Amino acid sequence: MAELLLTNAHVYGDGVWRPDADSIAIRDGIIVGVGTNADLTGLVPAAEVVDLEGGWVLPGFQDAHVHPIQAGLEMNACNLADGHEVSDYVDTIAAYALAHPEAPWIVGGGWSMDAFPGGVPTAAVLDRIVADRPVFLPNRDHHSAWVNTVALELAGITADTPDPEDGRIERDGRGEATGALHEGAMALVSRLVPRPSPGEIARALQTAQAHLHSMGITAWQDALVGEGLGMPDSLDTYLAAQRDGSLIAGVVGALWWDRTRGEEQIADLVERRARAAAAGVDASSVKIMQDGVCETFTAAVVEPYLDRHGQPTDNHGLSFIEAADLARYVQLLDAEDFQVHIHALGDRAVRDSLDAIEHAIEVNGRRGNRHHLAHIQIVRPEDVPRFAELDVTANAQPLWACLDDQMADLTLPFLSAPAREQQYVFRSLLDAGARLAFGSDWPVSSPDPLLGIHVAVNRVAFGEDTEPLLSGQRLTVAEAIDAYTRGSAFVSRRDAAGVLEVGNVADVVVLDTDVLTTDPAAIGAAQVTRTYARGRLVHAL
Repeated sequence: MAELLLTNAHVYGDGVWRPDADSIAIRDGIIVGVGTNADLTGLVPAAEVVDLEGGWVLPGFQDAHVHPIQAGLEMNACNLADGHEVSDYVDTIAAYALAHPEAPWIVGGGWSMDAFPGGVPTAAVLDRIVADRPVFLPNRDHHSAWVNTVALELAGITADTPDPEDGRIERDGRGEATGALHEGAMALVSRLVPRPSPGEIARALQTAQAHLHSMGITAWQDALVGEGLGMPDSLDTYLAAQRDGSLIAGVVGALWWDRTRGEEQIADLVERRARAAAAGVDASSVKIMQDGVCETFTAAVVEPYLDRHGQPTDNHGLSFIEAADLARYVQLLDAEDFQVHIHALGDRAVRDSLDAIEHAIEVNGRRGNRHHLAHIQIVRPEDVPRFAELDVTANAQPLWACLDDQMADLTLPFLSAPAREQQYVFRSLLDAGARLAFGSDWPVSSPDPLLGIHVAVNRVAFGEDTEPLLSGQRLTVAEAIDAYTRGSAFVSRRDAAGVLEVGNVADVVVLDTDVLTTDPAAIGAAQVTRTYARGRLVHAL
């Protein structure tokens, strides 16, 4: 017997709208029937019946790489994510500072590098708005931070302060810090920022969950659970939310690998995983950050970055962990049956990460731990088939696969010719038999899966009239949907999700548009009208 019947709908299955189904029956958060209204009548004599008025029903989207706690904290603080120009940021910061005179620091974040000349903001702009308090604002990708002079002075950063090994202080001709800190240099200031309270972190999770539900996202893998990149440890927050029932989404927590430590931390990770499991939370993934990002020349690349005149430099980016150490750590984690979730953006980081997983297989055998590489912006042709050979999932953020200002102005001009031709090679990976999962890296970029699907299909950002980025790497709509559902369910080991079948979790999203047949240029205009998580209505327009 069912308790909920969703009817008068088009139901997705295997890349098409199923001709044999217009209804889904649900009981106790599980799908108990998929078929026509007439087929399911016997299951639903006492069920609540919801007429979806011809809506288009997909499995709930799942974000394979996201930072909900940080996103929620930024949404609840000085949130710059909706701005596009420096003037937008100035207005938002000034308004926030005026509204919060009691705040000892101005924190939040979400600025975009392409809003600033050369991608680099300055303390001088912040000093004109806030001169009485320190300001610390990470950018969207959290690989750089914008700070004011007060913050630099509190941190003791002067012309004599050396760059940390894993980061860089932006400087003027005299060597003085100008207000932008990259990678590990952010910690020089972030260590001074007051930690958010447990209550603030709990509110951030609820803010983020509601926002993700509005996008049709019913499950995610949190790509940083621990103290890292200035983010607070959210493990206890997840455990408390699981216990009190406020955690509705299906969540896997990827425990943070502290790159300042070695293999001795594995015992701590084992303990954290066990503590999470006792509360009913899956924390059996470990996130390793292997390199940075191309825009700050910190992604680890095979061929060196170019200078502004197109000439090779001696900079190959940063490998936060030496290749030999990475191979040992991955093998040890695999032996403990952790899934390894590696940030690998440049082609050298991708290669070193694949080598590490191959080493783990050689030593441990194939243990089925569903390892995956996140971001994979540049993948060399010779490394493409290795994803399938090693059964490594390509965990991609499709919204980035377009020729936006950041790509056109801050990335492509500084990459070698081979690297420019290997940007987000989704089609090549699928054709080589690789498994593809999609995520957003929110708050780095919008978590909206429909915008991500739009870019994956068009290789152009929604609403933009630009040349596609490597048009031969386009996906079909069905392939992009499957990456956001079936593929992401796989990497989160949610095998009873991602497909609308009897016995699976009743994670369901309803769209107002037939995205399979609409003009591809209009996919991004589609809207989520309803979201059901485990059969529970969590969003409705």
